[in-house]
Amino acid sequence: MSDQLFDTGDAAGGDAAEEIPPNAPLAVRMRPRTLDEVVGQEHIVGAGSALRAAIESGRPHSAILYGPPGAGKTTLARIAARMSDGAFEEESAVNAGKAEIRGVIERARERRRSGRSTVLFLDEIHRFNKAQQDALLPAVEEGLLTLIGATTENPYFEVNGALLSRSQVYELEPLSAAEVEELLRRALADPERGVADPPPVADEALAMLAERSGGDARTALSGLERAAERAAGKEVDVAAIEDALQRRAIDYDRQGDRHYDFISAWIKSTRGSDVDASLYYLAVMLEGGEDPRFLARRMVILASEDIGNADPMALLVADAAARAVDRVGLPECALNLSQAAIYLALAPKSNAATTAIGTAREEVRRHGAQTPPDYLRDAHYPGAQALGRGQGYQYAHDHPGNVAPQQYLPDPLVGREFYEPTGNGREKAFGERLAELRKRLGKP
Repeated sequence: MSDQLFDTGDAAGGDAAEEIPPNAPLAVRMRPRTLDEVVGQEHIVGAGSALRAAIESGRPHSAILYGPPGAGKTTLARIAARMSDGAFEEESAVNAGKAEIRGVIERARERRRSGRSTVLFLDEIHRFNKAQQDALLPAVEEGLLTLIGATTENPYFEVNGALLSRSQVYELEPLSAAEVEELLRRALADPERGVADPPPVADEALAMLAERSGGDARTALSGLERAAERAAGKEVDVAAIEDALQRRAIDYDRQGDRHYDFISAWIKSTRGSDVDASLYYLAVMLEGGEDPRFLARRMVILASEDIGNADPMALLVADAAARAVDRVGLPECALNLSQAAIYLALAPKSNAATTAIGTAREEVRRHGAQTPPDYLRDAHYPGAQALGRGQGYQYAHDHPGNVAPQQYLPDPLVGREFYEPTGNGREKAFGERLAELRKRLGKP
């Protein structure tokens, strides 16, 4: 491929020349060249980790690098290639097809005859369909290729199980704002690869750029490069960074008061059924770089806490949005979160499920766990009958309407009621059903 940075010929992979032109983008020039230069991802490349040991030994194993853009997937693959004893091939699943993969396999087979291994880096592996992935499987299985795949999509959804079973999955986390800022300062201080003739950059501008990058080092470095080019030697301030990013800076701190203020406002607006306010606060948090998984978790909680059985579908919608966040990622998962927020805001509200479990747990805390009636207790062990366990139990399906007129609560709790449905949405029907059941069960 014309944009490959490493030789794919017969030179040893560890000696392959890295050809980065001086006019390459800053993010390319500043890409870490060694594991010691890598910022973040300590959980997978820290001292003593399996991945670090494999890379440093020059014998990387097949792996799937899963994580958001700009987290370092390509960087790790190229470091592995540089330190590998074998040849390095790079393909993108966007452009490559079965023919390109067959070519890689044929070259790998030729190299193996002379005792050399081949590392294949396949970017965006999730874009390969099943047939294309199947074409890789035999070569990976027999050790002809060491596959390093990179994906922003959950590999357990997008990569064949057979290929996954022969690879180790490593999940990369978004870089923190502090880690991104470290990379930005490194780019300003590096006279060889960094920003040429770097202008002064205000601390608050650098911090804002790091925060607004959403953990994406590539986005942050590209923004710094544009801002520096336009500065013409003048100080780069917040306004210059806004201009470089083409969007206004948001006064939002994912770890500070603003984080709690806006999620509180979103919860209360959604609970209050104001769909416009719900969408606005959701937009503020997304634009401020909030973790979409945090937002999805709050939606799942709200679906039960504030809607419950007034609309049981709310929990399914929120859960589907949470799954979509993991599967799709930003920016597209904002659409899933928007759909869920609208549904939750417009749904009928009830906190009866919240109140019910709270009341029941308080009863347990105050008085402990009361023993169930003997006929409800386990009778599946020798001697249970002699103890009277299970005797007198009435099988619900043997009675009209599948309801046995029997006491289920422990004796001290007879007459206690924990669930009181509202008359909202489907919970109105729940209330009518509950009244009928309590009468049939002989409850006062």
